Amino acid sequence: MPLYRYKAVTPTGEMQEGDLEGPAQAAVVDRLQSMGLIAILVEETSTRVATRAGLGAFGKSGVSQEDVAVFTQEIATLLKAGLPLDRCLEILIGLSANEPVRQLMTQMREEVRGGAALSKAMEVHPQVFNRFYLNMIRAGEAGGALEVVLQRLNEFMERSRDLRDTVKSALIYPAILVGVAVLSVVVLLMWVVPQFSQMFEESGKALPLPTQIVIAAGDFFRNYWWAMAAAIFGLYAWFTRQMQEPASRYRWDKRLLGLPLVGDLVGKLEVARFSRTLGTLLGNGVTLLTALSIVKETLNNTVMSEGLSAVATQLKEGKGLGKPLMETGLFPKLAVHLVQVGEETGKLQEMLIRVADIYDREVHTTVKRMLSLMEPVLILGLGLVIGGIIMSILVAILSVNDLAL
Repeated sequence: MPLYRYKAVTPTGEMQEGDLEGPAQAAVVDRLQSMGLIAILVEETSTRVATRAGLGAFGKSGVSQEDVAVFTQEIATLLKAGLPLDRCLEILIGLSANEPVRQLMTQMREEVRGGAALSKAMEVHPQVFNRFYLNMIRAGEAGGALEVVLQRLNEFMERSRDLRDTVKSALIYPAILVGVAVLSVVVLLMWVVPQFSQMFEESGKALPLPTQIVIAAGDFFRNYWWAMAAAIFGLYAWFTRQMQEPASRYRWDKRLLGLPLVGDLVGKLEVARFSRTLGTLLGNGVTLLTALSIVKETLNNTVMSEGLSAVATQLKEGKGLGKPLMETGLFPKLAVHLVQVGEETGKLQEMLIRVADIYDREVHTTVKRMLSLMEPVLILGLGLVIGGIIMSILVAILSVNDLAL
């Protein structure tokens, strides 16, 4: 029998991993459920290797998160109209113009027609549907409100996308400015400055120090551009490798949180993601411990993610959620106090969503503040660099002309 690698969650929220033999994936899932575990990922070992090697049927280039968001919105609308699930999938197959998405929905339709629940049909594609998505679908099926849960998922994904697009859009203008600055300096040093340096050499006069520096920089760019490109590529490869190692990634994430302005923005982004994800899961019947273990994996900053591990440990000891969050020192006091109020009033889910709304607005405000500071700094820096190069050339021309007179 084939060997399957699985990841599952215990009723107390603990992650378990291991290997099981079984005739089929569904049989392994059923066996895990009989053991009291919630299956998150079950993959045949050969399939797992193929997926990691980029040979999976639905890799990152096949079905994007945007495709998942569109699918969620459309199937929620069709279910709300009263259509059966298999008919909804049939309609979406006909509407989809993306071949990988159409293949995915075709496989899901066949699973559903064979008697499987939607969550069962989705969990065989963990590279497309993450733990958060699957647990939301399971909660909706258990409560008999799948269309409501899909609508909430759609709203959640829209809010997350809006927040992500806000940050990306804010980075476009600074990136253009930096690109123009680098391109302008390279053009000046590699093509403009050499025209004048030949003239200065023919004059045989000593040049001012700023001009000598600019000419030397131009010569270096022309002669060793390949070394600079190799150095940049090597630095990128080194940094990428650092971010793949847990210990190094933790150190970099810790430094990032300590940076002025940037660290504050990253912290607010993570708090908004944490609050909205946890609140959405709790609102759909997922237990707090299980929801916390899922939320931990949605955070990008490993320092804050590890902080949630300590929170989960204290939560098992009956210390609640708010106090352990405060003790980590990683979450804003306002957010923690609101969480504590939610615990005391029995409205934790509503308060978490409110915290997410607050920090969504905080992110927008912080991004605007950073842009208002960044734009003049970049423009001034660009002007100083280009102006300095031009002035060094003009000073040399004037000095040569004075000596000639």
